[in-house]
Amino acid sequence: MAELSRRRRLLVLAICCMSLLIVSLDNTVLNVALPSMQHELGASVSGMQWTIDAYTLVLASLLMLSGSTADRLGRRRIFLVGLVVFAIGSLLCSLAPGLEWLVAFRMVQAVGGSMLNPVAMSIITNTFTEPRERARAIGVWGGVVGISMAAGPVIGGLLVQTVGWRSIFWINVPIGALALFLTLRYVPESRAPKPRRVDPVGQLLVIALLGSLTYAIIEAPEAGWASPEILAFVVVALVSLGALIGYERRRREPLVDLRFFHSAPFSGATVIAVCAFASLAGFLFINTLYLQNVRGLSALDAGLYMIPMAGMTLIFAPLSGRLVGSHGPRLSLLLAGTFMGASGLLFAAFDAQATTALLFTGYVLFGIGFGLVNAPITNTAVSGMPRTQAGVAAAVASTSRQVGQSLGVAVIGAVLAGGAGAGATGAEFLAAGRPAWWIIAGCGAAILLLGALTTGRWALRTARRTAELFEEEHRNGHVTAKA
Repeated sequence: MAELSRRRRLLVLAICCMSLLIVSLDNTVLNVALPSMQHELGASVSGMQWTIDAYTLVLASLLMLSGSTADRLGRRRIFLVGLVVFAIGSLLCSLAPGLEWLVAFRMVQAVGGSMLNPVAMSIITNTFTEPRERARAIGVWGGVVGISMAAGPVIGGLLVQTVGWRSIFWINVPIGALALFLTLRYVPESRAPKPRRVDPVGQLLVIALLGSLTYAIIEAPEAGWASPEILAFVVVALVSLGALIGYERRRREPLVDLRFFHSAPFSGATVIAVCAFASLAGFLFINTLYLQNVRGLSALDAGLYMIPMAGMTLIFAPLSGRLVGSHGPRLSLLLAGTFMGASGLLFAAFDAQATTALLFTGYVLFGIGFGLVNAPITNTAVSGMPRTQAGVAAAVASTSRQVGQSLGVAVIGAVLAGGAGAGATGAEFLAAGRPAWWIIAGCGAAILLLGALTTGRWALRTARRTAELFEEEHRNGHVTAKA
């Protein structure tokens, strides 16, 4: 891909950020609408979990395939297809006659979404080749998550309160159409010089692993962990994991290249992404139900209550990008883990819901922590890898985020359902939610620990050795081709 002017590069970044905006808006807007959807559709807590996890599961399952397919067929082409499918899925969601149809149409949305964020990140990493400029671009990218978190709850609350929950899916259509037009006009096509082959066996094993694990977690509170159904799905998940590791290690061009995980920073970023986005998904899920079902707030008021958290994410995400560009990922990760852990601890041990002041303090702490964590995750995932592997490396990072969101909603929802059920109010809901807050605090502690362990000198040496491994393979491939 020819070097673009600075103005053109910034325009490409803006277009890619639009795709992140509609996907992120979809998540935050949907969370505010959950209580209204629950009442109209007569859904249980597990039903609400599936409206979120059906989307994130399909997304997580297909991100690797979309990333490698984009490297092979053209990133711009796959990005365009993703925009169209996502918009169609959004329209179908707005017309869903019942919960089962909504879950199915959310899966259509996810097929399109899987072609957007990892492919957009790959476009960005191939557009911004200078490390510091790339880190700042990724910081802007992370800031869009903050914008969606700030705007999503308010927009969603306003739409739910004035028009109804179906209208939350309409906003994706005009934004998607504008992104489609601008992509056709301004985004250049790019491909990997040596894209990976399709790995259908690995793809099926990933779907089996993620689907069976999430199903077991969501349905266990009602069916019981010792029930034959749940045990069967747990066994499927374990067998799928073992088979995936064994199969991918032997395959020449695997769906998930396990050599990436020889790099401690990359492995750390992957686990940190799971922890961070599990915390976010759980945080939004439990707070949405608490504010509307326990405090009795309207959808709009609940959205306004979330602004302190979203505003901090909006402010600190681009600051984190600059911090990573200037000083590396370590400081951002340490601060992120500290703030997110402190937020969870405030709710779990000090009953932050007791007063509005404490509640907002917990929101602010979480928003700062989450704002700081996104840029170092993405930067670490792609910066140590050759540009030829950008699509796959970015897809691993994106997959980790979606897996985290799926597990966050599944685990936090299961804790709530097991402790209180769908009709819980007041003290009963707060008691059921306390273990959930301890889980979120634990995720913050894990981010802090992994941030310290995977950003030191030893970790950087493992990243260099991993990069050399891919570079040597690339050189050998050229020699073979010439011979």
